[in-house]
Amino acid sequence: MSDNTLENVLILQGGGSLGAFGCGVYKALVKNNISLDVIAGTSIGGVNAAIIAGSKKQDNIDQTLEEFWMELSEGFVDIDKLSPFSAWNWYMKTLQIPSMYNYYPFDSLLSATLAGVKENYSLNRIEMETKVKQIKSFYSSVIFGNDKMFIPRWAPECALKDPEYFSPQKWTYLYDHSPLEKTLEKYVDYDKLKPGGNSNIRLILTAVNVMTARPLTFDSYKEQITPKHILATSAYPLYNFHWIKVKDGVFAWDGSLLSNTPLREVIAATPVRDKRIFIVENYPKNIDSLPENLPEVYHRARDIMFSDKTEHNIQMSKVISRYLDYIEELYQTLENNVDKLQIDEKRLKRIRQKYKVYKQEHGAEIKEIYHVKREESNPHITENADFSPQTIKNAIKEGEEKTNNIIKNNHKRFSK
Repeated sequence: MSDNTLENVLILQGGGSLGAFGCGVYKALVKNNISLDVIAGTSIGGVNAAIIAGSKKQDNIDQTLEEFWMELSEGFVDIDKLSPFSAWNWYMKTLQIPSMYNYYPFDSLLSATLAGVKENYSLNRIEMETKVKQIKSFYSSVIFGNDKMFIPRWAPECALKDPEYFSPQKWTYLYDHSPLEKTLEKYVDYDKLKPGGNSNIRLILTAVNVMTARPLTFDSYKEQITPKHILATSAYPLYNFHWIKVKDGVFAWDGSLLSNTPLREVIAATPVRDKRIFIVENYPKNIDSLPENLPEVYHRARDIMFSDKTEHNIQMSKVISRYLDYIEELYQTLENNVDKLQIDEKRLKRIRQKYKVYKQEHGAEIKEIYHVKREESNPHITENADFSPQTIKNAIKEGEEKTNNIIKNNHKRFSK
């Protein structure tokens, strides 16, 4: 509908450590001189989005985002470098608390995972080593957390500040992700993330109201985005993170509980300018074969829950665009023949007012949409908890390569 230049939009899904893939996507956009107008994200996608839109640096923002991810990888505890005895003792002391109260199925998940591994001993050695590494990385996060992002509630340093430290039967979360706020202090200038701020990118974060199940949208063009909004968008309860109080009476969890792809919120926030949209898909929609064991079943079910489901939104956007084109045609016919039609002046005024509203508040079309899809060469249900340095580097590299290929294959569109 609009005759403005295309609005470039980046949509970032959640997915824990899989968010490093989105970092690579953004790096490729920068290197191909594609500037963003709007960036929307939920969960770790929201964290990425906040760093991009609110970066303390004016230049090389892609490097800033990559530095953040490498810092997260520094918080990863490599179990292989620990004494077997100390690692085992730590496991026995710490894991017994959550297992005792059955807050998270650590033991059942481990049993299921090991069962799957045993059934696949015939696989080649590299694949087996990868699966073992994934299991170790998961348990590293479970036991030790990541002091750059989240710490286990049973950690000794929590004893003095947590009034329920010795009352796990009252716990509603297992991990405190407030360390993320401190880490972000080095990367985010919150003065940019407010109406009239000097950021060139509009930031949209999503969450859900714990009490009402209603969606929450935090828009930097409408309100000041603060650390609590970033913690809210990343407060995923099945990662055992705590809800965040964003204002009186409003407690928020991760927006991926409702939708892991916040495209609808972008369309609602900027309904006039036509759009070129990049959707970062951390969870594949399609697979080549059915799951063969329980871990693969759980993995596939999770991918389906968090995969992109915006196809309906895109189709509805196209339908609305056609309707608006039709309204435009009828209105212009009316204006060109107003003298002949003898319409009552009051009625004509109402028609003109309605047309103005429709014209000003709606009409954006999705002109181009690109899905940047992460591949899973060695799928594993715990892959989103792997913050090991090499895994993070590989994910960033994959995101960059996938995006570069998309831009290369559509170079004629991007050169306009």
